[in-house]
Amino acid sequence: MAGNTYGTVFRITTFGESHGVAIGGVIDGCPAGITLDFEAIQQELNRRKPGQSAIVTQRKEPDTVAFYSGIFEGKTTGTPIGFAIKNANQKSKDYSHIKNSFRPSHADYTYTQKYGVRDYRGGGRSSARETASRVVAGAIAKQVLKDITFNAYVSAVGPLKIEKPYDQLDFAEIEKNDVRCPDPVMAQDMETFIKQIRKDGDTVGGVVSCVISGVPVGLGEPVFDKLHAELGKAMLSINAVKGFEYGSGFDGAQLRGSEHNDLFNTDGTTKTNLSGGIQGGISNGMDIYFNVAFKPVATIMQDQDTINDKGEEVVMQGKGRHDPCVVPRAVPIVEAMAALVLVDFYLLNKTIKYS
Repeated sequence: MAGNTYGTVFRITTFGESHGVAIGGVIDGCPAGITLDFEAIQQELNRRKPGQSAIVTQRKEPDTVAFYSGIFEGKTTGTPIGFAIKNANQKSKDYSHIKNSFRPSHADYTYTQKYGVRDYRGGGRSSARETASRVVAGAIAKQVLKDITFNAYVSAVGPLKIEKPYDQLDFAEIEKNDVRCPDPVMAQDMETFIKQIRKDGDTVGGVVSCVISGVPVGLGEPVFDKLHAELGKAMLSINAVKGFEYGSGFDGAQLRGSEHNDLFNTDGTTKTNLSGGIQGGISNGMDIYFNVAFKPVATIMQDQDTINDKGEEVVMQGKGRHDPCVVPRAVPIVEAMAALVLVDFYLLNKTIKYS
């Protein structure tokens, strides 16, 4: 299986399956001499881990990360950082009923067709559990990028959507509710809605928005390695993501140039920021902001028509522990992937000198 590594200078390779012994990764290219805040790294994992509230999967995993290399006396050494997170609460029998059947809109069928074999226990390598390793790498990337802040939050769940622009929201409210929505009133409505979806044996999608502040001018490479292109790739690599837009996004297509252009201030900043902090694929120093759309979880607790590995029509119903809506737990994953993109371009800027 290819495609397990992300990054050019700062690289993360992940390994492991949902119901294997452990998941983990190897980070290569991290600068030496970075003093790591291990509590901050663990806190990022705690934000993503299952079982943290009544509106997420009830699988109970401590998700405690153990580091095996690349760190000495609390500082990075510049050598590969190896780490692992043990799986402690597998219930593989919950998936025995799909051993020979394919869940609609899940990776079950494509994995089987491509590799001739699949780990049906929790989806194996296709499980979103793999993203815990990304969160570890992203947490370290954040500590390299000390002057850059990442604030992701849930802006929509199903038809419920925050209408306020991000600069009118209080990001301090994000971690004060289980949905991770910075609007307390909307957060309560979203939570009630998700609980009803769970009672119905169904799932629902949503949107995670992210704001990156303090980005220096000059990150990103023209043509094929544009900053927004890498952000899009990073976000679309996250399980269940179906869409990505930055700045004015699709709404910008309805405007005229005279309405959309960001006019300059004398210091190089812009009066508006419909560009989303990126112009020509390069950061311009303004806030970078984008939206990431997540589909409903494919596994639902209702009867569905499907096929088995013999091509026969069968009826199946999901079992086990699944998120009725992934977006509350996806917030730290979006931040982690954004940090991995920016740290890679940040370090690339240090290695390439432009005349």
